[in-house]
Amino acid sequence: MRNWSPLFGVLGAIFIAFGLISLVVWQLGAPTDLRWIYGNFGLGVLLLVSALVGGLDMWRERLSTGEARRVQKYGTSAVVSTILGVVILGMLGFMSTRYTKRFDWSEAKALSLSDQTVKVIEGLERDVELLAFYPALVAGSIRDLLDRYAYVSDRVKVEVVDPQVRRDLLERYAISDDQLGQGLIRVAIGEEAVQVTEPNESELTNAIVKLTRTGDKKVYFLEGHGERPISDGPKGQSPQGGAAIIENGYSKAAKALENENYRLESIVLGVVGEVPDDADVVVIAGPTQALRPAETRALENYVNRGGSVLALVDPRANTDLYGLLDQWGVVLGDDVILDELQGLFGQPHAATAGEYAGHPITQDLREVTLFVMARSVGAKAGGGGDFTEIVKTSKNSWAERNLDLFVQQGKFGFEPDDTRGPIPVAIAGTPAHEAVEEGATPKLVVFGDSDFASNQAIDAYRNRDLFINSVNWLLGDVEAISIRPPVSRASRLRLSSQELSNIRYLSLFILPEAIAILGAVSWWGRRHSR
Repeated sequence: MRNWSPLFGVLGAIFIAFGLISLVVWQLGAPTDLRWIYGNFGLGVLLLVSALVGGLDMWRERLSTGEARRVQKYGTSAVVSTILGVVILGMLGFMSTRYTKRFDWSEAKALSLSDQTVKVIEGLERDVELLAFYPALVAGSIRDLLDRYAYVSDRVKVEVVDPQVRRDLLERYAISDDQLGQGLIRVAIGEEAVQVTEPNESELTNAIVKLTRTGDKKVYFLEGHGERPISDGPKGQSPQGGAAIIENGYSKAAKALENENYRLESIVLGVVGEVPDDADVVVIAGPTQALRPAETRALENYVNRGGSVLALVDPRANTDLYGLLDQWGVVLGDDVILDELQGLFGQPHAATAGEYAGHPITQDLREVTLFVMARSVGAKAGGGGDFTEIVKTSKNSWAERNLDLFVQQGKFGFEPDDTRGPIPVAIAGTPAHEAVEEGATPKLVVFGDSDFASNQAIDAYRNRDLFINSVNWLLGDVEAISIRPPVSRASRLRLSSQELSNIRYLSLFILPEAIAILGAVSWWGRRHSR
């Protein structure tokens, strides 16, 4: 019995330790089987008593020898070391409450605030109050999100309350139960407030932008020549009963610009005659028909007086913008950009671009953008304009000039007349024209593709950022150019309550306790063999 006493003592300590851990978890409110707690305590006490009774003779023998003095000496050292360790850990814990540092080890930095959000928060001149109404069950995750904002700046004040407990706050801010729904976040600056019902970074940042960004900048989308629509189809056509999303439309792009606090409106130059004076940017998205001479003159006059234009022209588009762009110093290639790597997957016309210039539009872009059926864009030799090729496709791409063979027969391959990549697919700068008014500084951004910002492709890679940044630059909002919140691509695992309970017990109790027991048995076995 004497040789088994050390093992019984260690095993008894293990069972009692895990019994205490289970008791603490139970006291914190987590569902725990009391039989597990009682079983651990019972076995622990039984084994400790057995070790004590079986080891009486051994302890008498040790105390009668010099080993007792050695135990006292080294035991005192161990106690002092333990106390010092506890003190150090306590100091570290105290310092962690005063000085915090966040780390995000996720692949896409989905748990960190985006560049856009950080810029908005750091630029706050007034305090922002984030008041969240959510039940205790989900309040933890909501607080984690809001604390990221408060971590960036002291101007962000965060409070999370249970709507059933703080009915007085609901009455104070006139929030009805219908508005509350599953919960909401009230974003307020002074007396102005916006309610956010979807607790994610994108919605929160957009709400703050709407409250902080001053000015009333307006973006006009040209219509009447086959351009892409900025509104969806009639309501009732979607499975949910709402408006049907037009895949080749620009409704998502329009919504993204509205979230930047810009006003949007469609314009038919053939009706109004001239570009309105309140137009800060005119967007020409994928025209497929020719403009009338009066419309062309209206655009020309707008640019001459310092206007800004974003033109997105697809390969072989049936439009007469070519002459106007040539006049401004931009040349569109009569080609289509193909990608050799994408061709292996049967999509040679889908070219990725990852080479960006140090231009304000693209200086923060690190990920690729995707273009479908794009053409090359370049500055006209001797055109006099000041342009930068801001986006280029990969080295695997080339500009295919035999469009008839590709479009009609689907055949493609690099030929001597083609141009090897990287191929410029977007250009930005200041057009030169003798009729530009003195002191006026017009701006022009031209893309050889309009598909990349359509509803079908705008969420691919960094297409959304590239489009919005282009409009930001044309509007002069350089400080608004940024990388916007990433979309988390997490999958869901649905578990029953019993399965979740089994996983919790297995990970928190059974496996750790089993490992500790095996370790004790292994230690005793090696000691006994010696």
